[in-house]
Parts: sequence; C-alpha cells; structure tokens
Amino acid sequence: QVQLEEHGGGSVQPGGSLTLSCTAVAQYFSVYNLAWYRQGLGKQRELVAKIRSNMNTDYDDSVKGRFTISRNNQENVLYLHMNDLKPDDTAQYFCNAENNVLGTFWGRGTQVTVSS
Repeated sequence: QVQLEEHGGGSVQPGGSLTLSCTAVAQYFSVYNLAWYRQGLGKQRELVAKIRSNMNTDYDDSVKGRFTISRNNQENVLYLHMNDLKPDDTAQYFCNAENNVLGTFWGRGTQVTVSS
C-alpha cells in the first residue's frame, strides 16, 4: 500500500514558476515508476511527466523544456519543477506511483492556476 500526498499548488501569473512535491508513505519507494498527471476543467486526465525506477524520464511535448521531474528515494519524495507557466497549465495535478507487481496508487491532487 502506498499513500501519496501532493503539496505546492497555488496561483501564479503567466511566466511564473511553481514546484510541486509528492510525499509518499511506502515501502520500496524506489521500485515504483512515478509520474505527474493533470486534469483541467472538463478535460481528461493526461500524463505530464514520468520518472521511472531506473531514473529515465519522459515528458509530454507541451511541457518539455519548461518542467522537470525528479525524485528523492531516500526521503520518498517526488517533485515537479514548473517554469514559464502558461494559462493552459491550469489543472489539478496528481501524483502517481506504479509497479507491475505492487500496484498503482494516486494522490488526491493539488490545484495549479495560471492567470493574470
């Protein structure tokens, strides 16, 4: 069982920055593939960025060059550093942990609002 909790959401002007964190209560945190998803109002949930257990990363094209995903396996924390934020980045952001054997787990989300 994994418990995930997101932190760091808020309101920011276009061009601003935010860092999200996701703290985990979990055994074997390092074996999970971790990801950030987001869901805008009236939209489907979409993958933003992923960092695998081997530390390889993937990003959605819309955030490449602006967002950076990272993890601290010693402290059981996942991060999303977001720069040059745009109004289209406005969404609820969710932390995800996935392992083929141990299962898939979600946090409850944190709201990010980008507006002037």
